[in-house]
Amino acid sequence: MALDSKIPKGPLADKWTNHKNEINLVNPANKRLIDVIVVGTGLAGGSAAATLAELGYNVKAFCFQDSPRRAHSIAAQGGINAAKNYQGDGDSTYRLFYDTVKGGDYRSREANVHRLAEVSTNIIDQCVAQGVPFARDYGGLLDNRSFGGVLVSRTFYAKGQTGQQLLLGAYSAMNRQIGRGKIKMFTRHEMLDVVIVDGKARGIIARNLVTGEIERHSAHAVVLGTGGYGNAFYLSTYAMGSNVTAAWKAHKRGAYFANPCYTQIHPTCIPVSGDHQSKLTLMSESLRNDGRIWVPKHKKDVEAIREGSLKPTDLAEEDRDYYLERRYPAFGNLVPRDVASRAAKERCDEGYGVNKTGEAVYLDFASAFMRYGKEQAHVKGLDENDESLVKKLGQEIVKNKYGNLFQMYEKIVDQNPYETPMMIYPAVHYTMGGIWVDYNLMTTVPGLYCIGEANFSDHGANRLGASALMQGLADGYFVLPYTIGDYLADDIRTGPISTDSKEFDEAEKSATDIIDKLVNNEGTHSVDYFHKKLGKIMWNKCGMARNEKDLKEAITEIAELRAEFWKDVKIPGKADEYNEELAKAGRVADFLELGELFAKDALVREESAGGHFREEYQTPEGEAMRRKEFQFVSAWEYKGEPKDAVLHKEDLVYENIEVKERSYK
Repeated sequence: MALDSKIPKGPLADKWTNHKNEINLVNPANKRLIDVIVVGTGLAGGSAAATLAELGYNVKAFCFQDSPRRAHSIAAQGGINAAKNYQGDGDSTYRLFYDTVKGGDYRSREANVHRLAEVSTNIIDQCVAQGVPFARDYGGLLDNRSFGGVLVSRTFYAKGQTGQQLLLGAYSAMNRQIGRGKIKMFTRHEMLDVVIVDGKARGIIARNLVTGEIERHSAHAVVLGTGGYGNAFYLSTYAMGSNVTAAWKAHKRGAYFANPCYTQIHPTCIPVSGDHQSKLTLMSESLRNDGRIWVPKHKKDVEAIREGSLKPTDLAEEDRDYYLERRYPAFGNLVPRDVASRAAKERCDEGYGVNKTGEAVYLDFASAFMRYGKEQAHVKGLDENDESLVKKLGQEIVKNKYGNLFQMYEKIVDQNPYETPMMIYPAVHYTMGGIWVDYNLMTTVPGLYCIGEANFSDHGANRLGASALMQGLADGYFVLPYTIGDYLADDIRTGPISTDSKEFDEAEKSATDIIDKLVNNEGTHSVDYFHKKLGKIMWNKCGMARNEKDLKEAITEIAELRAEFWKDVKIPGKADEYNEELAKAGRVADFLELGELFAKDALVREESAGGHFREEYQTPEGEAMRRKEFQFVSAWEYKGEPKDAVLHKEDLVYENIEVKERSYK
């Protein structure tokens, strides 16, 4: 199958405007005749459901949480980008476009990213109108801060809880439509399959997680806004329930999957403390505006700190290695995420990690306390040489900017970050791969759309900070509502889609067969036993640094682990009841299939790009020789039975893209 991205012709800056002027529309009276299913109610799904319902479509919205408010978008902390240039520091639509493409290591689809930059300013206006409490400066204007990978301040924020506030805005818009009856909300429902009728997506099979009932739901189009698959690594910053199931089932029904191995490693997470952990916690990248990252210069100091005989605050400045400031003076601590992550790993691998496991570096705010404090003392006419007073004043400023993050850190680590430096280490945070979509956000299955993090299009091999919230809301509020009409214009006389058909019968049987197999399996190990094993393989052999030997081993090990899972997993309880272990088992079964595809994608990529660091080819000659100019796309031929995710090199489909020379290392 040839991939057609349907990117409009013409200059980059004119593509979106011209496209909107030329695509088909559905008039308001006909929108009442059309049903749309939206799976996922985070920023992408929630904004899409609210906007489509506002336009007049009949929307069915599904989430596995007990409320759309609990979507994982709520966990986003630092901010959302928009090219409003409020700081007057030279920002523009083009500069946001350029930074985002560069932050994606030139693997993003440029037409999509330019559109994202264009609509970014509308997002802020929309959210302010909804009442989102963005931070404001002394004069009452919206405030901005800087994020990694950029040289301007364009990130709008609400303390360290930006995702939560944006999600509440989308949730309020959804609630208005639920009250009007235009959105029918299905909480505690998990999509188990997408139903294809005559080559088009016409509905889904869902499981009521409370009763265990299998349900059929039909529509004229299906939209997936189900987030990323980072929980394949087990330990990640994702919510425990985040999964790949909806996207993976769509893949098995014919939707191509692109760039599965492109996973973002975030540099500022609370380090792993032991095997007892079930997830990791993110410390917002915004902290890198004021926190300085360092490790001791001398290994004797490292050993003393690990033993507890030396406090980091006792170490003199000349004995500290502020390695990002040393290596990347232009960006300093605000280098792109992949650069900061690799640098932290390199220091720790060399033996300079500061916690007991040797996998942590310091994020220190002492300099920020004194800088802000001196400014405040000067403004208030107080003694600028009184260090105690200056520090206290500075801490109040930092508390106002990041207070909830400092509180969260202290609760988890039991250390006061106002008195001792935070410890951080890289962790899996976001996925750039996902379902392949064209310019209209439609997958290779007609009528099946994919938005937000669940698709592959905007973030390339790495992600510019504060752009995930931007993409989710851009897709949901300002892109999909236009483009979906181009497809649905042909459905205004189709009439309701019946769920009484052989396609729905087959899809429901496929879902129930898998559930029955899991529930009736007489195994000996829990779901988490297998999930943890998968996570260790993924992190150790498909993580920040990869090589051919480890990747080949990972492929074999994951295949063996998947076979063991189906033979030896134990699911307590029954299918026709609330059974969280059963729901978890289905998700881990899909992670085991995805994991093998992930490793195969990484193996084929004999290059380094963004968070994908290929160890064998780190000479300039090797890198130049091995660079590939493609996006990886896989197809799954579905036979109605669980099938190994076997993908051979000759089966790959490549979408050619222009790859520019990288301008930073």
